[in-house]
Amino acid sequence: MEHPDRMSVQVDDFPATRGNIPNHCNNVSSHDNQQSSAGGASPSDVDAFRGQFPVSRAMIWRNSRKDWNQPMARNINITVIGAGSATFSLGLVKDLCLTENLKGSHVTFMDIDAQRLRNITGLAERYSRELGADLRFTQTTDRQAALTGADFVINTADVKGHHHARRVRELTESLGYYYYTPSALGHFYNFRLMLDIARDIERICPDAWLIQSGNPVFDGTTLMNRHTNAKIIGLCHGHYGYLEMANVLGLDPSRITWEAPGVNHAIWLTTFMHDGEDAYPILDKWIEEHGPTYWDTHVATRTHDIQMSRGVIDMYRMHGLMPIGDTPRLVGWWYHTDLATKKHWFGQPWGGPDTEIARPVHVSVLSERLAQVDAAIKDPSVQVTSVFGQTRTREQQVPIIDALANGVAGCFQVNMPNTGGIVAGIEHDVVVESQAWIDRGGVHPMRPARPLPASVMREEVMPKVGEMERGLEAFLTGDRRLLLLDILAERKTTSYDQAKTLLETVLAMPGHEEVAAHYR
Repeated sequence: MEHPDRMSVQVDDFPATRGNIPNHCNNVSSHDNQQSSAGGASPSDVDAFRGQFPVSRAMIWRNSRKDWNQPMARNINITVIGAGSATFSLGLVKDLCLTENLKGSHVTFMDIDAQRLRNITGLAERYSRELGADLRFTQTTDRQAALTGADFVINTADVKGHHHARRVRELTESLGYYYYTPSALGHFYNFRLMLDIARDIERICPDAWLIQSGNPVFDGTTLMNRHTNAKIIGLCHGHYGYLEMANVLGLDPSRITWEAPGVNHAIWLTTFMHDGEDAYPILDKWIEEHGPTYWDTHVATRTHDIQMSRGVIDMYRMHGLMPIGDTPRLVGWWYHTDLATKKHWFGQPWGGPDTEIARPVHVSVLSERLAQVDAAIKDPSVQVTSVFGQTRTREQQVPIIDALANGVAGCFQVNMPNTGGIVAGIEHDVVVESQAWIDRGGVHPMRPARPLPASVMREEVMPKVGEMERGLEAFLTGDRRLLLLDILAERKTTSYDQAKTLLETVLAMPGHEEVAAHYR
């Protein structure tokens, strides 16, 4: 399939005049580190940038709107699908309000939950007024109306949500599985929504950028890129695991240079430098001198606080690289067999985010956020800024919009097709996660300085690619046998009959009628 909005870019074609290019990509997407497009980069800056992070000889997405070649873009139209998510939407509003270049923008919130939509829109309007931000908000339950005139579309929707996932896990547990959801089967509704959104964008707002922010990012962005011409950027925030490393090691994050390529939820820290020197020896020294005490005494205050856990360090010892962010949650079946084992490897009190005692805590935090929204809505005297703060988030959506629309260029960790072999050893039509330079011209992938080692590719990355391919083929063909193969491939499965019973039982669940009809 042809993709007219991608173009070949050579190293010598790098758009040096579109921003002040840093000599390395530390603190990816940090608002404070992004430069204005008012001045050009010096030749030495450009050479230093290329020398450390060469632009790959790959295809990029490019901006097709001619008016965005002007010095500043105004009146940007941003559509948020799945806007009922209080934490994400309010964070997005904060970032928009605190981004001077995006004044005058119009934000359309779209969700199927009309009450949540009213609440989020009302709070967004109040927050914007309190800060004196020139933003306009509208709300709709009609997706096609929301897409009309959009320049950027952010999809954060999860069709079934946390409570449905809990019911599936309870069912699988009754059949002898520990904390398991069949991924290929479970992604059906989100796959369908993602593909529908991308196709709607092709038809209604073909120049718009789709920023996919809801899971499954890896599978979904690969699906959409293969079957539509939409310009798609997939985002996750797992790469910020390097900040947790810096915090524990006592390193200043602004002095760290890093790269963590791979595929979403399977990224590995190939470059880790502090003040230009390899920082892995600092990690090794910490492991030797402080690791055992840390693992015995550290008590997590967040369910996802596992980056420096005993399990992650064991993975580092096994492969020679640190797994980053969500990666440890999916690596090594032996770390995840039961609650006691997970507590040993990932620490107290929850054993990481994927346990029967951790997930309710995570969901309760989200519920508390919704309760805050409800309380603020009911009390017009409450200062919304005092409840939700005035500090930018670390999310990349708004800085990327500012880069594409206004030329405030920056380095970002994004999910994009592996065209040109950004990550060696992966097919070009598979979406990979790596760093890219983004400016008004588009998305410029950067080839990692160091390739992933053979053991990581063979044991961790390529099996995840194979699982993704099986799930997409099952979705596209409706072949139920592929769902069975997916369950049989799960290490927690002990017999063929157990897998077959699980498949039939999950398909027969209330609310899965469309899934059962699709997979024959």
